[in-house]
Amino acid sequence: MPRMRVFYEDWQMECCGTPFAVGDEVAWRLVPYRRKDRRRNAGHGAEAWVENHGGPDRATVGRVHAVELVHQEYLARHDPLAVDHPEPEPATLVPRPAGRRLEEVPDGRTLEPVDACPKWFEEDEEPPPRQVPYRVRRTVGAVVTLDATGSVDLPRPTADATPDEPGDRP
Repeated sequence: MPRMRVFYEDWQMECCGTPFAVGDEVAWRLVPYRRKDRRRNAGHGAEAWVENHGGPDRATVGRVHAVELVHQEYLARHDPLAVDHPEPEPATLVPRPAGRRLEEVPDGRTLEPVDACPKWFEEDEEPPPRQVPYRVRRTVGAVVTLDATGSVDLPRPTADATPDEPGDRP
């Protein structure tokens, strides 16, 4: 059985994925990373990534050997909660910045071995009051060690097929 490492991004799982655990058999559409992407450490050392929104017409079938959650540290350069705004005149509309910009912390990635991949991923940040920049730790996906056993053809979508609605899933 060839063993391979696969990156399952957080948004792919949260959107259309099905949680899995060590020992489960899975069938995923895998897209290989290009050599230059692997040199940049895209995929956190994985050879391929799971693509739930298209990808190849065949799924790679295999048994999950190991799961590691990928945590990434960021610096947030804007904190809307830390900005003191003067009181506006009555009946005045004042736009306030609401977003934040995240910068990856170099070497701020860690892997955490777990028994199962969650459906929803976490984000932790320093609570206010805080200094800017402040730290944010996000779980950005999972690196899965997969014992690949083969591949299967996937059904092609039909012209009249409609995407699943959130209520359609068990």
